[in-house]
Amino acid sequence: MQKKLGILGGGQLGRMLIQSATDFNIQMGILDSQLEAPASSLAKHFVQGDLLDEETVYAFGQDYDLISIEIEKVNTAALKRLEAEGKKVYPQAAIIELIQDKGKQKEFYRAQGFPTADFLLLANKEELLAQTDFLPAVQKLRRDGYDGKGVQVLRQESDLGKAFEAPSVLEKLVDIQQEIAVIVARSASGEIRTYPAVEMIFHPEANLVEYLFSPARIEENMAQKADQMAKDLIEKLGMVGLLAVEFFIDRAGNLLVNEVAPRPHNSGHQSIEGNVCSQFEQHLRAIYDWPLGDSQIQTPSILLNLLGEEGFHGPAKLEGLKEVLAISGVHLHLYGKEDCKPFRKMGHITVTDQNLERLMEKARFVKNTLKIRGLHRI
Repeated sequence: MQKKLGILGGGQLGRMLIQSATDFNIQMGILDSQLEAPASSLAKHFVQGDLLDEETVYAFGQDYDLISIEIEKVNTAALKRLEAEGKKVYPQAAIIELIQDKGKQKEFYRAQGFPTADFLLLANKEELLAQTDFLPAVQKLRRDGYDGKGVQVLRQESDLGKAFEAPSVLEKLVDIQQEIAVIVARSASGEIRTYPAVEMIFHPEANLVEYLFSPARIEENMAQKADQMAKDLIEKLGMVGLLAVEFFIDRAGNLLVNEVAPRPHNSGHQSIEGNVCSQFEQHLRAIYDWPLGDSQIQTPSILLNLLGEEGFHGPAKLEGLKEVLAISGVHLHLYGKEDCKPFRKMGHITVTDQNLERLMEKARFVKNTLKIRGLHRI
């Protein structure tokens, strides 16, 4: 029998991990604060509880041989106690703790020699007001930012009124040419494998990935550079599991580490159909210390996030489903979220085709045809 696996977080990543774990007869439990979390209906065991409460996380971990995460916002003190008692926690608690704090992340990159945008660490808004010479810049909350939240651009002094009060990172605004990501896995035995770089295009308002190209449309030497940097990062961290590394390529051709996520990631969803081994299976292989899977691309793909339409809320309604399912190479993944809000991630679509021109045509059609919105106008 496989070791029992407990996952902190029951969102769409947890849901897709369960779907992959089923093939290995892995008994998987989920802890999440929401009773109707996307993973709750699929989990062998589901516990409703606060991911930030030490005793709740500790008690949940007692029932499992192996503990992992699908979200960074968890109580690490509980995970350290579980580690001290011999439980396997991957990624390790200290690494989760480092990545939870964007300031510590940036200091780690600087200390280890990884290129990253210039930055300042600020305790409050008052400190920021003294740094007008550093503008234009991006202000990021040190903790709890996600999916574009807790991030804002401050271009000039007149923008400072909207600055965050909480501790933050002030990062020099990068003149971005492209944004790419490399997912890298490292097993408990130290085996490392990367996925080919993907290119991310962000929604201009929601600051979420709107669609993604696999492979990235970049020069081979840039792809190799990003690949090696991702390997070096996970090696320096000594992390077990899956690490998504987001990069900026600036207009001068410099490759800069933006930030990382120590778990399956939106930039790897297309791997379910597009790569030999999906990111979800790879995460399981890494934490169970099995041989890592082949991460090569089987077919070029484009991923589109299915976001709730603006101006609507309430029970989700899907439009254009029959039209897009009639197209070869269109793969729909809905996340089981009943309530639809503007820009909420409700699912994703992966479009595959060996012919790049056809692939683009299909993706454009899907993007314009498939919509999800709440039943009620806001």
